[in-house]
Amino acid sequence: MSDIGSGDEGISSQKYHGQGMDAGGNNFDSGQQSQEQELATKMLQIQSKRFYLDVKQNRRGRFIKVAEIGADGRRSQIFLAMSTAAEFRDHLTSFSDYYSSLGPPNPDTVPDDGKLKSEMMLKDNRRYYLDLKENSRGRFLRVSQTITRGGPRSQVALPAQGMIEFRDALTDLLDDFGVDDGGFKGELPEGRHLRVDNKNFYFDIGQNNRGIYMKVSEVVPSLQVKSNFRTAITVPEKCWTRFRDILADYCDKMCRAQHPLDQHQGGGPPGGGAGGAGGAGGRAGSSQPAPDIEAGCGAPSRI
Repeated sequence: MSDIGSGDEGISSQKYHGQGMDAGGNNFDSGQQSQEQELATKMLQIQSKRFYLDVKQNRRGRFIKVAEIGADGRRSQIFLAMSTAAEFRDHLTSFSDYYSSLGPPNPDTVPDDGKLKSEMMLKDNRRYYLDLKENSRGRFLRVSQTITRGGPRSQVALPAQGMIEFRDALTDLLDDFGVDDGGFKGELPEGRHLRVDNKNFYFDIGQNNRGIYMKVSEVVPSLQVKSNFRTAITVPEKCWTRFRDILADYCDKMCRAQHPLDQHQGGGPPGGGAGGAGGAGGRAGSSQPAPDIEAGCGAPSRI
């Protein structure tokens, strides 16, 4: 049978020498190579495609990078935490058993979307969609990785005949390196939402192979396209304290700039005039400083 393709693999394909991306959408090649160690690799030749399974480790833990190299040299890849790889291995057994129970391809019985069996895996802010599909070129397992609330989508397509071989290679790596992801083990804080005028800000805490991060998304309604316009920044956990201090410093400076006289109110000559220190109604001559008009003025707060 001819080589299998999903028909939409170009979404995430790139040349083999291109930059890789981790499960959170960050470039692995951006200054991370010196901190990343490759522990083991396996190569599988399935029809005209090559698949590389690389076990990698950085300061946050271990993960497996799965790269698909097509006959034209184009590359697609996904990233699996060790625990997710173990779950994927178990699904491969189920998909393989189902595939074995199918009869010869019959175009009259194929669903409109081509899907024969589907499963979904969830890991932190990542979702993995497993779809056994059939098209004019045959049957294949498409594995798609997505990031919640935006982010890049990546996928690989594994010919159905190669699922057992792929599962066995994955099992060998998991037997050697275990299923422990490493990294942070606690429960991440829940996301927060802030609305200002017509804008919505979302604060989401996530974790990937680089560590814990906060993604701040700004969503603004767009009348031109009748949808929402979204932008986002990602702040690594290691610099949250500095980020907070800078923001608090700006809040304090703006508060003082907007109320410059509030810092000096109530400062008449000591004991002067009818409103001296012992006067019955002498607020103007009081030596006590006036309180801040807004509670936000003063030294930067510490959360």
